[in-house]
Formats: sequence, structure tokens, C-alpha cells
Amino acid sequence: MTENNRNRTQQKEAEETGNRKRPLIGLVPLYDEFKDSYWMLPGYMIALEEAGAIPVMMPLTAEEGAVSQLAEQLDGFVLTGGHDVDPAVYGEEKREVCGTLCQQRDQMEKLLLQEALKLDKPVFGICRGLQFLNGYLGGTLYQDLETEYPASGTGEENQVNHRMKPPYDGEAHKVRILPESFLESILDQQEIGVNSCHHQGIQKLAPVLEAAAVGPDGLIEAVEMPGKRFVAAVQWHPEFSFRKSGESRKILAKFVEACCGNAGKTL
Repeated sequence: MTENNRNRTQQKEAEETGNRKRPLIGLVPLYDEFKDSYWMLPGYMIALEEAGAIPVMMPLTAEEGAVSQLAEQLDGFVLTGGHDVDPAVYGEEKREVCGTLCQQRDQMEKLLLQEALKLDKPVFGICRGLQFLNGYLGGTLYQDLETEYPASGTGEENQVNHRMKPPYDGEAHKVRILPESFLESILDQQEIGVNSCHHQGIQKLAPVLEAAAVGPDGLIEAVEMPGKRFVAAVQWHPEFSFRKSGESRKILAKFVEACCGNAGKTL
């Protein structure tokens, strides 16, 4: 082998090694029922790329074999925001205040979580992702905060606005970081400002989850699943705030680190 060929071979091997070090993270797609299309907010992709991952938008499928293969081959998963969670997921009837559903997505995420938890793959939920994680694992949701959770809303001093107006990269309210939570270990802070754009939230916490942050109105704003490499979720939107928020970048970096297999300890 000539010196030039050897150098090219070494360069190729180094590139392949470098590529292998970047985890492939599957994102559950957003669905537009009016255009019958899958789509993705660029913030999800860009934030994960800048944290050192390669994000991949998955197909919207409830085919068990396909979901099982995705769970096997990808290194971690983001449960993105989107439609309201079907109350049937947590054993309730849909009330009038509940919004538009995407039952195919609910079914896909059931299968995906089942496989990811079995394989101990990292999972990070955002907004709806937190709500689905809680509902799937045995908790319940407020189907509409404004009508079902009196401490929530707008217009009064003791209330919290959970549906800020755009742009969504600013602060809507504070959250209190709970002691010994994954957020405390990542951020080393007792309180942070977060953005907010949701109308549902955790009512009863799933038995296998622990709260990691709460809002000024007492609503649970972040959760974790102890004993797993990284299974956690936040009610706010790091995909909008990561440019301005060092806290959002730190949380995403820890998730990506877990997807590399380098988290060091379980939650």
C-alpha cells in the first residue's frame, strides 16, 4: 500500500469513527392533518445537531416490526410536541375541552416507549412528550388547564400563563427545580425561567415517575424515571429557547451524552 493510499484509508477510518461517535436520535414526526403531511420544526433538529447528535425524523407508523427496528437501531428518542394526547391512553373519555388528536401517533409512541424502555434507550419528552410519557406510564392529564386547573390561566396575579404569544424563545414563567432531581444535577440551580405553550398538563403523576420541576401554580413541569439511563421530559420547549437559554442547551447536551452511552450513571 502506498503512503497516499494509507493516508486516505486512515482518513476514511477516522471519519467513520467520528461519525459513529455521533448518536442517531429519532424524532417522532409532527403531523398536519389538513395537508396530510409529516413535518418537523427546525429547532428540534438544529438543537440536537449543535449538541453533537444526528437527528432523524422517523416515519409515523404503528407497524410493530418497523417500530421495533427503529428502537433497536437508533440511539435515543425525542417525543416531540404536537396534538393532544388521546384520553383513552390514560383511561378517560375525551371531553369537549380536549383538542385535536392523532391516534396513529399515540399508537406509535406506545410501541416506541415499550421498546425503548425495554432496551434502556434514552428518551426525552417535550411538551406533549411529557404528557404522553405520564399518561402511558399510568398517570392522568388535565384535558384543558384553563377550565380544569383554576390556578392556571392569564389575567390574575396568582395565575400562570401557560400559553405565551410568539416569539417562543423568551420567558413565560419560572419553575422550581426539585432537590436531587436530574435537573438539579445538570443545572445546579434552584429556579430557572422557561417558555410555555400548552393547554394540557399532568394531573396525577405516573407511579414510576418522579417530579423534577414545578411551576408557581404547582403544576408539574418536568419528570424523570429513576433507574433508567435517561428517561425524562419537560413541559417547556427547548427547541425554541436553546439559542438564548444556557439551561436548555445543558439539558439537551446531557440527553445526547446519554445517547452516546456516556452518561456515567442512571437517573
